[in-house]
Amino acid sequence: MSKFKQLFGDKKPIISMVHLLPMPGSPLYDADAGIDGIVAAARKDLIALQEADVDAVMFGNENDRPYELQVDTASTAAMAFVIGQLRNEIRKPFGVNVLWDPMSTVALAAATGASFVREIFTGTYASDMGPWTPNAGEAMRYRNRLGRDDLVMLYNVSAEFADSMDKRPLADRARSAVFSSIPDAVLVSGAITGEAAEMADLKSVKEKVTDTPVLANTGVRHNTVADILKIADGCIVGSSLKVDGNTWNPVDPARAKEFMQIVKTARGG
Repeated sequence: MSKFKQLFGDKKPIISMVHLLPMPGSPLYDADAGIDGIVAAARKDLIALQEADVDAVMFGNENDRPYELQVDTASTAAMAFVIGQLRNEIRKPFGVNVLWDPMSTVALAAATGASFVREIFTGTYASDMGPWTPNAGEAMRYRNRLGRDDLVMLYNVSAEFADSMDKRPLADRARSAVFSSIPDAVLVSGAITGEAAEMADLKSVKEKVTDTPVLANTGVRHNTVADILKIADGCIVGSSLKVDGNTWNPVDPARAKEFMQIVKTARGG
């Protein structure tokens, strides 16, 4: 049985985002609220998502703009502290994502006991952050050196805020990444956070990648999730569950519950 199936079972999982407030040292950090303010906001979002009965949660530092390809150690350490403060309250499988740094993401997972990670592990991109050349082999070996060969690795194969310098069709790049770099699941994204992947892209990747789960990674909304789950093996959702559907707002408990009700109907109860 695959590690993905061991973690999520047969259902198409809904992985929901706890977007942490800006970390200490990042330009948008609120020094007055401090680290306690980050913990308090994350706790409210976590409670709302778990009460909505999402299948898993993922902690990410989407607010640490401008993004970095090699993340400040202080950001990763602060994320570990926040998750540690909430650890006893987490009732669902949880994952982590330190944008946009595979090594820091794996390190954070090892430090917190996360079950899965999401990152850009493969490819070559021209991005807002400069040339982007992640190294899946390095990240996977680092995972094993840290004793976390059980960690479920979610590979985003269509990087946000970037354009692939590899001009093969996305589906071919995804199939190649599965062969060369052994992800546990493949993610298909839109151009930026909160923007949907093209349904044609999602479908073409799923048709080419038949033995590895394919998930929609961005822009999944109440009015599209049922159609997306007809193609994808699950999805990651953040912005749609926020107040007014705005990425930077807190989770809206009512929107989250409504979303999961739509999902349960789409999954046949």
